[in-house]
Amino acid sequence: MAGTSQDTPGTPGTPSVLRAMNDRAALDLLLEHGSLSRTRIGKLTGLSKPTASQLLARLEAAGLVVVTGTSAGRPGPSAQLYALNARAAYAAGLDVNEHRVRAAVADITGAVVGEYELRTGGRTGTGVVRQVGDALDGAVKAAGLTAGEVRRLVIGTPGAFDPATGRLRYASHLPGWHSPTLLAELAAALPMPFEYENDVNLVAIAEQRLGAARGHADFALLWNEEGIGAALVLGGRLHRGFTGGAGEVGFLPVPGTPLVRQVTKANSGGFQELAGVQAIPRLALDVGIDTPERPYVPVASDLLARAAQAHEDDSRYAELLDRYAERLATGLASLVAVLDPELIVLSGGVLVAGGEPLRARVQSELADLAASRPRLVLTAVPGAPVLRGALESALATTRDEVFDTSR
Repeated sequence: MAGTSQDTPGTPGTPSVLRAMNDRAALDLLLEHGSLSRTRIGKLTGLSKPTASQLLARLEAAGLVVVTGTSAGRPGPSAQLYALNARAAYAAGLDVNEHRVRAAVADITGAVVGEYELRTGGRTGTGVVRQVGDALDGAVKAAGLTAGEVRRLVIGTPGAFDPATGRLRYASHLPGWHSPTLLAELAAALPMPFEYENDVNLVAIAEQRLGAARGHADFALLWNEEGIGAALVLGGRLHRGFTGGAGEVGFLPVPGTPLVRQVTKANSGGFQELAGVQAIPRLALDVGIDTPERPYVPVASDLLARAAQAHEDDSRYAELLDRYAERLATGLASLVAVLDPELIVLSGGVLVAGGEPLRARVQSELADLAASRPRLVLTAVPGAPVLRGALESALATTRDEVFDTSR
């Protein structure tokens, strides 16, 4: 005999699922707008006043929202204002390079509540797990928290961990991070779940959620500091490739440089040789600007910053910008030919130093070299974009867990 069907918890269309969907919609609105009244939440969600009241009472009891005060400056009685409870959950991010590990903790609203930087330059790289732990502990302590209060961690590094082997690839300059057991050791040592991601990919996440790429489902990001890299976002999602190496455009063979072989051993390639930081001081010397070559990043950034300021009055700096823009556009043209992105974001301290004068020149050169014409923009994420992207990635998963009231 056939039995009668009954709704079970979690079945689409049941009251519990509909409540959870309304809860999530309200929490996302509070995340976007800050404080809102019950009436405003009802209008934005389409819920009736009684239903909105029940929703807010439920979320307040769950510790997800708090009353922050009352509205003022409007006719009639004041209305209570509700906001996300910033202390409902915390997430952390790490930005790792060969010189330091930078850590930060953010509350559920995205506000950074603790930061710490651990210098690692000159170390042998044998204490990576301890470095990660020390940096995280420093940020947690600065936030006035315990590690057990942090729900998730995202670690950003150069290169990418190969899913087949667990080894870090494309980042031979990062000592101590290439052991095949490193991820297991980190999992055993850390008190919270963690994920890892390429540093430039994290910059793209920050740009997509907070910066110049908001609202764009297809874009590329070109990064230049110690190395040239790119992030590729297609259909709103990061494209990582089979081994995680998508976007390692520094290895791209390009015209104008000798062919680099065994690129991972050399830790360089054609585009890196053509337009990496090491090329900028040499270009400056070629046009008559006296400059040291090293340290590459500060020297290159200073040269481009001076060029952005002085290019209208000094032909040498104008020539420096022209030549460097042509080199950047040469590599970007290959990217554009394959991906046809709507937007390209220029990021990283070196490119940012060149500012609008450099961006405009790259845009003009790219129009001559590429069949399609994506719009080039400068980054709109200030500060530490890798770390911000790590936090945004960790927060996205944390919010999915915490904001799910159906559990």
